[in-house]
Amino acid sequence: MTLKHSFKTAFHGLHSNKPRAALTILGIVIGITAIMLVLSLGSGAQKLILDQIQGMGSRTVVVIPGREPSGPSDFANVFLDSLKERDLQSLKSKANVPHAEDVAPIVFGTARLAYRDETYQATVLGGGDKDKENILTQLFDIYPEQGVFWTAADVQSKAAVAVIGDKVREELFGDEDPLGKKLRVKDKTFQVIGVLGRKGQVSFFNFDDMVLMPYTTANQYLLGRSYFDRIIVSAEREAYIDETVRDIEETLRANHGITDPDKDDFFVETQADLAKRLEAITTALTLFLSGVAGISLFVGGVGIMNIMLVSVTERTREIGLRKAVGATNGDIMTQFLLESVILTVLGGLVGVSLGAFLSYGISFAISKTALTTWEFSFPYLGAALGLVVSAAVGLLFGLYPARKASQKTPIDALRYE
Repeated sequence: MTLKHSFKTAFHGLHSNKPRAALTILGIVIGITAIMLVLSLGSGAQKLILDQIQGMGSRTVVVIPGREPSGPSDFANVFLDSLKERDLQSLKSKANVPHAEDVAPIVFGTARLAYRDETYQATVLGGGDKDKENILTQLFDIYPEQGVFWTAADVQSKAAVAVIGDKVREELFGDEDPLGKKLRVKDKTFQVIGVLGRKGQVSFFNFDDMVLMPYTTANQYLLGRSYFDRIIVSAEREAYIDETVRDIEETLRANHGITDPDKDDFFVETQADLAKRLEAITTALTLFLSGVAGISLFVGGVGIMNIMLVSVTERTREIGLRKAVGATNGDIMTQFLLESVILTVLGGLVGVSLGAFLSYGISFAISKTALTTWEFSFPYLGAALGLVVSAAVGLLFGLYPARKASQKTPIDALRYE
């Protein structure tokens, strides 16, 4: 029997019971669809995160308090109080960090805001200042749509001034102009001097949901502390990044009396370092979720084997008749193997198509509702692997039923009722 005839016979066998064939491949469809969703959305999330990081600028160096985490057990050591005002002033000194163009601290927390009878829980972000523009505008590309940012004088005097995000404005002030109004943050009254336009998520911060103020004000009146969550250093040029990192480390170790780098109570992270770390994390997570989704392929394979065994039993007389007219064991085995592989490959094609359609729909919905640029990414490698795995599942789980069918003797098969 030729391969072409074997294919024709296999398709005829599947076509004769289309509902059963559709139910048989359901597990494969679900498995491939899940894998496509995980790979596509994982790729979109990875690209979004990396774009947000790169948006902070390639010359940006972030100093973070606490020991650099090497595993889950070190996470509690991240948020410590090791970065103080003395460290900030030391890093601003050109004698210590000659290639630092700008140095500014960042502090953050949450607080309840109140205006008249309206209240809203928001994130508080305290930033530094720069001679020509606020450091936050440089880092996150945010500018007040109304009003202005605070000045260096406001930072020095711990002025009770605030810039609010668009969501905060909408929740507290509605259609009222918020500029110049008095806003209660915890027990302190602040004057609104600026309102950001709708910005959405930028590098882990949702600026629509924030109230921004001088870091000195936030630490003194709201957070009640004298240390920083981050110190941001901007190098003069990208070529000076490595040298700037070494200068920062040496300066802080001298301030903290540290001689052994393994005992650092801070760590320095460039945007390239952060991008590599997050890329590795998202890739590992995507692969893990793909593995979990792949379990359904195994379940689908077991289902195919069961259905094929039932089919072999139901078609015993057909097998006997074909053997009586000259079909060999190899012909019978090929036919049933082809039926199994065709089923799984069809399931793979449906799963790839359905996964791509759902991924595109979810990406589009996220972009519209979350006000962020979430790009649809079609995982070509995932689609190819899905089809190959589908065929392999059909071959593996169809082997036993096909072999059982081929071993039936013509006389016994023809006598089967």
